[in-house]
Amino acid sequence: MGTATFWARVHGRLMRESARRFFRHPFVVNTPTPVISFTFDDFPRSALLNGGAILKKYGAAGTYYAAFGLMGAESPTGRIFVPGDLKLLLEQGHELGCHTFGHCNAWETSPNAFESSVLQNQQALRDLIPGASFRTLSYPISVPRPRTKQKIARHFACCRCGGQTFNVGEVDSTYLSAYFLEKTRSDPSHVKKVIDENRAAKGWLILATHDVEENPTQFGCTPGFFEEVVCYAAASGAKLLPVIEAWEALKASAST
Repeated sequence: MGTATFWARVHGRLMRESARRFFRHPFVVNTPTPVISFTFDDFPRSALLNGGAILKKYGAAGTYYAAFGLMGAESPTGRIFVPGDLKLLLEQGHELGCHTFGHCNAWETSPNAFESSVLQNQQALRDLIPGASFRTLSYPISVPRPRTKQKIARHFACCRCGGQTFNVGEVDSTYLSAYFLEKTRSDPSHVKKVIDENRAAKGWLILATHDVEENPTQFGCTPGFFEEVVCYAAASGAKLLPVIEAWEALKASAST
């Protein structure tokens, strides 16, 4: 391992540790039935047109994290959603989540600028859908700065990051873990193992990806892979819920 690689790994570990430790908002995941949420960062059109159709087939809905500053653009994750897609998304019962207006790197962006981009994204949503609001957020690109977590906690019920694991026991509602499907898209057995572990632990597994198409970008997966995962998740006995619905159900369960 080269020196540059070594220090990059150390820096990454310190980033993740500081994001995990500071300004926590504890929440207990305690449910008799495991929960699985399907989420899509950037909201590429294929995630709705292909991924959404697969979820609908299994009676499920997902959460689409949108950055309105990217709307209609060609991006590294494919063609991003256009205004007309919002109607279909809502009609199918999906949740629209926040990904900041400018798709801001959650670590490289100052907390004030990050919050400003969140508010700009909220306004862009209201301009298209009066009265609408985001209730959950996914941090773009990286883990968040601790102060960023602190500032945006008041704007959302919960916020999602990565981590390649599920949520169980006491978790941080401003730093929920997720499992990115594209990291193991060549072998579905890995994600099936996590689904099995989530079922045994009675946890909340948040699955994430970007585009869903036959020739996916490096950040997405194929419809065939995605459907195999959705089918396995549905057969696991877990409730398949968008993030905000999962949050509300778990919150109700924890209070009983």
